[in-house]
Amino acid sequence: MGYTLDDFDYDLPHELIAQTPIKQRDTSRLLVLDHTAGTLADKHFYDILDELHAGDALVMNNSRVMPARLYGVKPETGGHVEVLLLHNVEGDVWETLMKPAKRLRVGQQVVFGDGQLTATVTEERDDGIRLIEFHYDGIFMEILERLGETPLPPYIKEKLDDPDRYQTVYAKENGSAAAPTAGLHWTEDLLAKVAAKGVKLVYVTLHVGLGTFRPVEEANIEDHTMHSEFYRLDADAAATLNEVRANGGRIIATGTTSIRTLETIGTKFHGDIQADSGWTDIFIKPGYQWQVVDVFITNFHLPKSTLVMLVAAFTGRDQILHAYHHAIAEKYRFFSFGDAMFIK
Repeated sequence: MGYTLDDFDYDLPHELIAQTPIKQRDTSRLLVLDHTAGTLADKHFYDILDELHAGDALVMNNSRVMPARLYGVKPETGGHVEVLLLHNVEGDVWETLMKPAKRLRVGQQVVFGDGQLTATVTEERDDGIRLIEFHYDGIFMEILERLGETPLPPYIKEKLDDPDRYQTVYAKENGSAAAPTAGLHWTEDLLAKVAAKGVKLVYVTLHVGLGTFRPVEEANIEDHTMHSEFYRLDADAAATLNEVRANGGRIIATGTTSIRTLETIGTKFHGDIQADSGWTDIFIKPGYQWQVVDVFITNFHLPKSTLVMLVAAFTGRDQILHAYHHAIAEKYRFFSFGDAMFIK
């Protein structure tokens, strides 16, 4: 059937939007949904050990959130400029969201910090997007670490005391403008217990980009265009996943970014898992034929978002909304710093 945007709406009390991370990552709550049996169970994230079996593969996105928000000035007027880095196009050219975009034309210069970093607008695109080229002496990422801030989603109003709490414990590859938040629940100790149980730990990379900040505006969801994000699966990871699959193990994805990486590859190679990298704009919604992922972990997502649609593609719309209504009644915490679901 054809779905409209309103089919993926739900009412969320504002107080359930988590503003700060829970003190101990793996003590967040875990709603276990068996979509075949149609059952729900209220647990804690550390109980996930009971759900993982020897011979399974646990897939995690090792992308690291950059300190991607910069504050600068226009040298000729002193006017303030906010820049959010989205992804590196090539060399020192980046795709960015800039405010106030209307006043930032091609050729405009922006100065950051004490001038150790400057930028020039090289191309204007729609929706406040600008390509800019940076100029500096030294190593760009080191300068960015000094001058930049970790961007948080707009629904989080509290200041984050420890920026590492918006990184997974296995974050490694710089490149994301937002965290792959389902992975925030994992601790090094819990992952060690998972590995000791005979579960293979597999890492993919998907750099979370512009789509995270863009709401769906089309009433007919078929008309929505996803923005592209860079992904990579290396040969060792592909070999491990194929071995697990051949031996009857399950492929368990941590978060929608891992799902999108695996399903992009599965769709591209007709169900096969191969080493690959590139750009994906895959839009997983009800009616999608799943290729790779058997089970997954995910947080609770915004109403009317493509991520709710992705989860509904696995469980069915009615079942996921029923689970969300249960979570609201039980006062689960929602969104990036919130609680998790295990969907099997």
